[in-house]
Amino acid sequence: MLRTIRWWIILALLIPGLLGGCVRAARDTTGFASEQKLTVEIPFEEAWQGVKATLQEQELELYTRDKRGTFVAYTKQRKRIVPQRVKYTILMDAVSENETTIHVEAIQQAYGVTVLTYPDWHDRKAKGDNGAEELANALLVKLAEAPASN
Repeated sequence: MLRTIRWWIILALLIPGLLGGCVRAARDTTGFASEQKLTVEIPFEEAWQGVKATLQEQELELYTRDKRGTFVAYTKQRKRIVPQRVKYTILMDAVSENETTIHVEAIQQAYGVTVLTYPDWHDRKAKGDNGAEELANALLVKLAEAPASN
């Protein structure tokens, strides 16, 4: 009886120590995103339409378009050993009646699974600017073409 109790005590002390080594903190994702900030002299509604048109012209998959000024779009998935894509988040804000700020964020993502997660897209460290600058330039060109409202 005493021998069985000792084994239970030993197991009770060892199991939390063994399991504690398997669990790790979530990845620190600071610095993963490439960011560009633009300010354009166009009313918010026209800027929103211009951003939507630019994303469609760039052949990005539009995931979310919110009339309050948020777009989430993805590049086409690249087929490699580990599938990869870039996630673009565009946040818009009306500064004044005729001025809008546009914040473009690009994050490299890879599809995978870890012991503690379901299969899903996970953020990865940026290699360069991930196209944030190119998308921002395309937005500036498209919005410069927008007709001025009077």
